[in-house]
Amino acid sequence: MILQKINLLNSIFYKKKSSINQFLSVFLILLLGLLFRSLIAFWLLPGYDEGYYYLYTKHLDWSYFDHPIFVALTTGFGIWLTGITSPFTLRIGTLILYTGSLFLLYLTSCKLFDQTAGKIALILGSIIPIFQLGFGIITLPDSPLIFFWSAALYCATDEFFTKRNQTYLPSYRLSLLGILIGLACLSKYHGFVLGLCLVGFCLSSNNHRKALISRWTILGLCLFIITLFPLLFWNYQHDWISLKFQLSDRFLPVPNAPEKSYNILNALGVLGINIALLFPTIGFPLWWVMSKSLYFDVYRLLSKKKNVNNLSDKKLFIYWISLPLTLGLIILGGKEQILVTWPIPGYWGMILLLGLYGEQWLNYSKKWVKRWLFGSAIAINTILVLLLLHLNTGTLFISSHNAILGGFLTPETDPTTELIDVKEFRKQVMKSPVLLNHLKQSDFLFTNAYYLAGLIDLALEPLHDIPVTCFSYDRRGFYFWPDTDQWIGKNALYITLKRFHEMPELTDEFRAFFTEMKEIGKIEIKRGGVIVNIFYFYEANNLLRSYVATENSIR
Repeated sequence: MILQKINLLNSIFYKKKSSINQFLSVFLILLLGLLFRSLIAFWLLPGYDEGYYYLYTKHLDWSYFDHPIFVALTTGFGIWLTGITSPFTLRIGTLILYTGSLFLLYLTSCKLFDQTAGKIALILGSIIPIFQLGFGIITLPDSPLIFFWSAALYCATDEFFTKRNQTYLPSYRLSLLGILIGLACLSKYHGFVLGLCLVGFCLSSNNHRKALISRWTILGLCLFIITLFPLLFWNYQHDWISLKFQLSDRFLPVPNAPEKSYNILNALGVLGINIALLFPTIGFPLWWVMSKSLYFDVYRLLSKKKNVNNLSDKKLFIYWISLPLTLGLIILGGKEQILVTWPIPGYWGMILLLGLYGEQWLNYSKKWVKRWLFGSAIAINTILVLLLLHLNTGTLFISSHNAILGGFLTPETDPTTELIDVKEFRKQVMKSPVLLNHLKQSDFLFTNAYYLAGLIDLALEPLHDIPVTCFSYDRRGFYFWPDTDQWIGKNALYITLKRFHEMPELTDEFRAFFTEMKEIGKIEIKRGGVIVNIFYFYEANNLLRSYVATENSIR
């Protein structure tokens, strides 16, 4: 009797010790990931999108032309919290949200499978480069999207798979799902796809079909619509322009352009780039385990070795939250031009399946699984650090003062020159009394590209807080922000990049809107002594009329 009690106490002690160790290891992974991403976020130059979303925070509204409201709230969080405007403070909200997303991914995997699979999924989510950058460092709509996406997956897992050996009964969690999917939609329009995928799962699973006719689902649908109020209200005010753009206008054919035919090579190109963004040592295994699992499940179903009722609902769940988005957009890429990052949220669900397979591989060789995970982590993070070093010091340029092994890139062949060092931009303007004086005496500032306006504003606001707008055929949010009518009769400062400066027809178009417009100077942005960007400044006096893009506007 005494021995039994001792054994029981020992068992409880070791379980608690194991639980504490598991908690500490998860906490350490999350903490190290946050610290590493914070380092990248501090030194990484701001991207075009980040500059544009920064302008969202200066024009707060219920929603925006290109995206719903949450990207503005995420971008503004760090600025409002610290009172400081910088590329790093723009990213504070993203850094925090992604840490939460990773924890929710871990919890979801634990509920679906177990802690070991959850830990592997957590490690994978922490090291995949496109996840780190697109979800966890750069301020983008994808960051709040993946947070609420993860919260919705956790809630759905808790709803559908927590009770074992019991008949599934719908619960209040279906109503919470309505809110979470609504919040995902307020982050990015991908959220609607997640909602449809969960409906598809319920339709295809005999065990969970009853969820669709539950009173909790009806309540969830009502809560979903209420949650979407900011998006619906803004679109109602603006003739549903945002929804029209996302659903149809984006894919309308360009006038006088030849009709596009389907090209499977373009679709394969999207897939290849996706694998590269995931990193090959993870991207290939991810697709391999998904293909293998799906093949065997379909084979068993068709051969009647396993009927629909016994088909693994957990795997079916993962298929539905992953494949419609990833495969759908990859296939679409063969016909339409899409951003290669659009399918990426679908890979978030695939990580759950790869975590399960990773746990199974541990039974064959713990050594190789550890080498795979930690080798991938070291390779990925080393590459990211080297790229970060190049972005700040030009180590990969052939003629750079800081070139490593002589370098191998020129500014013309380096896509990172698209990123602009706003601190260096500000410093160069401060060195020029002429430019600084025109900045302070101008009534407003404009550029010819919506994505440049935000970065220029981010650079110059500490010197002089001046209204910024965009004169372009594609003005995006600027169509709905302060109208240029208010500046008729006022003087402006026009700033543009070298490649646009070398298009005289563009400058001539703008001249028609002012009494006088003349070049007043330029600044050079260097990296490691190598010129990577040249900005040209124009004085534009007396705006004659509100800007309207002409047929000859540069596209």
